[in-house]
Amino acid sequence: MSDLHTSPSGESHGSVSSYIIGFVLAVILTAASFGLVMSHSLSPSGTLTGLAVLAFIQVLVHLHYFLHMGSGSEQRWNNMCFFFTVGFVVILLIGTMFIMNNTALHMMSR
Repeated sequence: MSDLHTSPSGESHGSVSSYIIGFVLAVILTAASFGLVMSHSLSPSGTLTGLAVLAFIQVLVHLHYFLHMGSGSEQRWNNMCFFFTVGFVVILLIGTMFIMNNTALHMMSR
C-alpha cells in the first residue's frame, strides 16, 4: 500500500499516518514554544530566537505534512505559486514599512 493516495484528478494526498505524524509534530512544537516562554530560562532575545526557530520548523512541518509540498516534479506549480505568494507578501510588507517610515520622517516631524 502506498503512503500517498491519489485523487481522481491525479493530485496526491497524504495518508492517515502522515497526517497523524504531522499533527503530533505540530503539537510537540507548540508545547515546546509554550514551555520556552513559560519557563523564563532564556534571556528575552534568546527566547525570541528560540521562538523564531521553532516557528520556522513548524511552518516546514505544515508545508510538508498538511499542504503536501514536496520536491517532486508534480509539485512544481504548487511550489511556484507558494514562492510567488511569499515573495509578494514580503514585497508588500517591506513597501508598507518603507512608506510608513518615510511618512513619519517627512510629515510627522514638523
